[in-house]
Amino acid sequence: QNVTQRSGNAWAHPQSTTAGLDLKYGLSSNITVDATINPDFGQVEADPAVLNLSAFEQFFSERRPFFMEGTGIFDYRVQCDDIDTGCTGLFYSRRIGRSPQLLGRYGDDGSPTSTTILGAGKVSGRLGNGLSVGLLEAVTGEESGVDRQAIEPRTNYLVARARQELNGGSSDVGAMFTSVHRGLDDLSDPFLRRTAYTGGLDMRHRFGSGNYELAASLTGSVVQGTAEAIARTQMDGVHNFQRPDAYRFDPNRTRLTGDAQRISISKFGGGITRFQSVYQRFSPDFEINDLGFLARADEQMFRNWFQLAFNRPNRFQQRASHNFNAWAHWTADGMPTVLGGNYNGHMQLQNFWWLHAGGNMNGLGRVYDDRASRGGPAVRVSRGMNAWFGIEGDTRKRIAPTLFFGAGRGDDGHGHDWYVEPSVRFRVASRFSGSLGARWSEVTNDNQWRANFGDPLSDTTHHTFARLDQQTLSLTARLNYTFTPDLTLQVYAQPFVSTGEYSNWRELDDPRASNYADRYRSFTQQGDPGGFRFMQFRSNTVLRWEYMPGSTLYLVWSQGRGRQDEDGYQFDFGRDQRELFGAHPDNTVLLKVSYWMNP
Repeated sequence: QNVTQRSGNAWAHPQSTTAGLDLKYGLSSNITVDATINPDFGQVEADPAVLNLSAFEQFFSERRPFFMEGTGIFDYRVQCDDIDTGCTGLFYSRRIGRSPQLLGRYGDDGSPTSTTILGAGKVSGRLGNGLSVGLLEAVTGEESGVDRQAIEPRTNYLVARARQELNGGSSDVGAMFTSVHRGLDDLSDPFLRRTAYTGGLDMRHRFGSGNYELAASLTGSVVQGTAEAIARTQMDGVHNFQRPDAYRFDPNRTRLTGDAQRISISKFGGGITRFQSVYQRFSPDFEINDLGFLARADEQMFRNWFQLAFNRPNRFQQRASHNFNAWAHWTADGMPTVLGGNYNGHMQLQNFWWLHAGGNMNGLGRVYDDRASRGGPAVRVSRGMNAWFGIEGDTRKRIAPTLFFGAGRGDDGHGHDWYVEPSVRFRVASRFSGSLGARWSEVTNDNQWRANFGDPLSDTTHHTFARLDQQTLSLTARLNYTFTPDLTLQVYAQPFVSTGEYSNWRELDDPRASNYADRYRSFTQQGDPGGFRFMQFRSNTVLRWEYMPGSTLYLVWSQGRGRQDEDGYQFDFGRDQRELFGAHPDNTVLLKVSYWMNP
């Protein structure tokens, strides 16, 4: 591995070499043991570049083969906000091998950016009586920063899952348990939780000739640590107990115990109608982010989805669907935070092209954003709306173009945005295929959170917002070439540039005022609100050779370039691409060989 880092006024390129071992063994025709020692997980596509300015953690899909295999057995759904975007739950495997959590406090430019997985193993499969079982355990090593101070402690992760099918597969009941144990020292225990446990029961029952489904789950969580660590948990973006309209913060607590409930009824077949109604609730103390994923606690949500599905071809179309959605969110105490609706429709024409269109409305009624001020008071949300349209070519053809665009308005007309997203998929020959895509967006957000100044537990804190004018361009390329059925090459590359300029710096005045302008007053204590320029390039090249049936060699080259500064607020394609590709790269070259033994 080659890592580029500063060494005085020059650049150093330290090299490192590691070795690992993967093992897969079939205990029976249905039960498999997977084990790995110091895994590299290198032969996967890089994550897309993202600039996250929200109050919530960014979710990234799992891409590492070890964790993706048999992932359905470990599925336990907790948070499902949108039927189109999937669910998150008690096991988010990206927590294992994560970026060190104390990197920004005790690390420097030469510190590790990921945590070494010393070893991991799992047993998964399905027994003949319909019982699915999964057991996973992983140990990650301690990573050190400046003066050998731990930036991520040695940690043990455990996941256990069981699900029993009933009634010939039309019903099932299940249970799941997870635990996390960290080996903390005196400098890390004020910041990280020492132990975390989650557990839950879930059930599903199909009825009405298998067209209808009732599902429910009950989940609990316990996290423990020092008073300082639990205080930080109470004040993070998932909980925000320090909010002046929450009054939940207790600096002496060393444990948080929470619960969650979810129930849904759905229709997935029969006739032309489909629907799903979901209610889910998270108590304020619910915390699963040591090994799961939860964007926020202290929330109730009720969502309805209704679809008209026309799957029989006629003179105008091959098939079509029309979706109608409505959703409402509240805090656990009942304060309304979201009320909105959506329509989206999709039609495949007789020539096999697709037409897509939709629109959203949010901020209906009197609703408040209790996360907007990052621990401050809830802010009244103004009505907003957006619409989008897309056209998609016939994917059976050698070249299939796609074009999406959309626009929206919000903040009582003070904010607006639009984007255009063209792409093309091509199959030049049976050996060569790929896709090229771009996305350009311009966003004006009139109430983007900027910073808080002062003691977060006092009533003198300044919660500031500003107008943000942001331009973003991303390009994505995927290429696949097959030399022979056993030798393939895959290339992924994405440059990403986003610039933003802040203006009209304000602080909260009367955050719940019905009149938009009355919610803020001018803020002049810190001068110019500034801006940003964020640039990133990620690429991954994988050569795969199956030299024997079931035995594979991978040669992987990953490259990353990045730059972030507070100059050049306005987007300039020529300047930005020169500086992005002029930045020093981080290169990783990896060789992995697997050998399949079938005794």
